[in-house]
Amino acid sequence: MKYYKSLKAVMLSLPVGLLLLASSVWAEAPTSLVKSAVDQAIEVIADPSFRGEEKERERRTLLRQIIFPCFDFGEMAKRSLGAHWRKRTPEDKSEFVRIFTDLLEKAYLGRIESFNDEKFIYTHERIEGPYAEVRSKILTSKGEEFKMNYKLHRVGEEWKIYDVVVEDISLVNNYRSQFNRVIARTSYNELVSRMKQKLSKTTEKRMVNAR
Repeated sequence: MKYYKSLKAVMLSLPVGLLLLASSVWAEAPTSLVKSAVDQAIEVIADPSFRGEEKERERRTLLRQIIFPCFDFGEMAKRSLGAHWRKRTPEDKSEFVRIFTDLLEKAYLGRIESFNDEKFIYTHERIEGPYAEVRSKILTSKGEEFKMNYKLHRVGEEWKIYDVVVEDISLVNNYRSQFNRVIARTSYNELVSRMKQKLSKTTEKRMVNAR
């Protein structure tokens, strides 16, 4: 149970699984897209030739190539900022998307590399016009399981992920609640400052660990 809570905490704090997706044309079934990309990412993680600190740069480059094309980071950032998004200038929005994206990337890639023998099972797919949902569950090596649902929308001819729901908790809604609290107590500028500080600390920690 301790392992389950720990894994669940990781899933709720970061888009684990969400980052295991790749961009594809929307004509193909969303579930097929998810499964294909998950399999590719797991192959990289499990490949002995990409293991170890000395292979980190190469390994993460491959994971980015598999993972990040599926994101609509702009939509995720917009939904996470909620009503405050409309009040921002184009420059503010561009900066926020960049910081939001960098935080997800730097916080996540180390987490995904810790996956070991988890099984992904896809249980349902629903498509309504330009929106789709892929429902799945993850089984741990100890037989524990939890639900993870992906929300996609069409951008041109591609499916893009804009949210993931873990055990009925939305990643985007979770971020929005956090951001709203900071802005309500302080200001938007303070929120951005805190995000930059967190990003800086994450970078510094990686540099120290790389020594």
